[in-house]
Parts: sequence; structure tokens; C-alpha cells
Amino acid sequence: MEPFTLQQGDSPMILAFPHAGFALPGEVAARLNDEGRLCRDTDWQIQHLYADLIPGLTTITANTSRYVIDLNRDPGGNSLYPGQTTTGLIPETTFDNVPIWREGAGPTPADVTHWLARLHRSYHAALQAQIARVKARHGVAIVYDCHSIRSQIPWLFDGVLPDLNIGTDGGVTCAPEIEAAVVEIARASGHTSVLNGRFRGGWTTRHYGQPDTGVHAIQMELAQISYLKTEDPPFMTDPQKADHLRITLTKIVSKLAEIAPSLAKR
Repeated sequence: MEPFTLQQGDSPMILAFPHAGFALPGEVAARLNDEGRLCRDTDWQIQHLYADLIPGLTTITANTSRYVIDLNRDPGGNSLYPGQTTTGLIPETTFDNVPIWREGAGPTPADVTHWLARLHRSYHAALQAQIARVKARHGVAIVYDCHSIRSQIPWLFDGVLPDLNIGTDGGVTCAPEIEAAVVEIARASGHTSVLNGRFRGGWTTRHYGQPDTGVHAIQMELAQISYLKTEDPPFMTDPQKADHLRITLTKIVSKLAEIAPSLAKR
């Protein structure tokens, strides 16, 4: 299986899905326990939720599980949230702190080196190429990093997560107009939302979001209960919830594409 699926479009928008995949290479699946092979922490159905919201979107979608290697983590292994619980480049537990590897079969430094080269670098090389292509065409590129997560995970955060969790690393990764537009649409949507709460943007958003260079990045972390029937297996979409949420997501993506030409003139 290819490590990612790429769809090129002519919009200034690039949608990235680093955690949508759940494929497991045989050598990894054999070392995972039953919990690990479930791939519970996948961003379930997220690529389908965003499919064809507006014409011309470029999308890059990971096919392999984040349990093989996490494409939204710093390749140097540095924590995105120092002092807070989180998982690393190759997770050893679920978001509930439950082990995912068979005893004695956990990831090694050699695994990190191998999967960084095989998956992490290839995914980000492709994303970088698309950013360069889109920016050359439009004078600007907007990377919208698409994520979802269970709404209640005590090991990671207290209480219930809002439906829409917007991350710009404190306004660093994109122009103020982008952040303001997404916040305004989210607040008017009827969904609960927060800006730079528990999720301020992962490595993708922080690494590529350099507004002074014409590359803007923003992360949207959706609570899965806002579009799935339940947050338990088999992680199926609720069509009514999804259709309702897609209205808001369409407004967001459309607005950002609309804003892009004014950003390019700077």
C-alpha cells in the first residue's frame, strides 16, 4: 500500500489528513496486541467528512496508522505539549494510556529510524511539494490540517472536548484574518468551539505555518461525537450529524479560499 493518497487541485487550500489511515504493515501488526490492532486513536472517517466540500481542494491523506509512526509529531521526538500527557513518534499506548504492543515487542530506535524514512519523510516531502506548487500558482498557500478525536479522554484532558477545536499556536501560524474567520463561523454554527485550547496545532501546523512567507496553517480538531454514531467500534459515521457538520466545514473552507487572494497581495 502507498503511504498516502494525493489529490491535486487548483484551489489555494491544501487539506492534510495525517491520522486518517488505519493500515498496519504485517511486521507491525504482528507485534501489536489486540488493542493496538484496533487502531482506536485513528481520526475515523475524517477524510470522508471533508470530501468535495468545495471544488479544487488539494488533499493528502495518510493510509497507514499513526501507531506505525505519527506523521503529526516532531521528527526529532520533541514533545508538542511539554509537561502534558501525550503520545510520541511511535505511540506505546492509546490515548487512554492502555498498552498497544505485545509484551517485549514494543518499538525500538531502529523502528523510529525506519518509519521516519519510509513514511514520515515521504508524507511531508509530498506536502511540501504541494505547498510550493499551490503557492507558485496563487502567491499563497493555506494548509488546513484535519483531525478528530474522542470527546472524552481523561488521560489527555479534563471534561468534554468542544466540537470544534481550532489551533493556530496562539495566532502564530496564520494571518489574523484566517483565525478570525474560522472562529466567527464556528461560533455561529451552533457547535461548541474553542480557539487554542487543549489542541493548539500539531507539528504540521507549527512547522508549515509561516505567514511571512505566504504559507498559512491552521488545525481543526473535531470531537468525534459531532459526526460519528458513537466513539466506539466500529466508528461509523452518523449521516445526519455529518451532514450538519459539513455545512459548517463548507463555510470555513469556502471562506478561507475566498480570503486567500487578499493575503497574496501583501
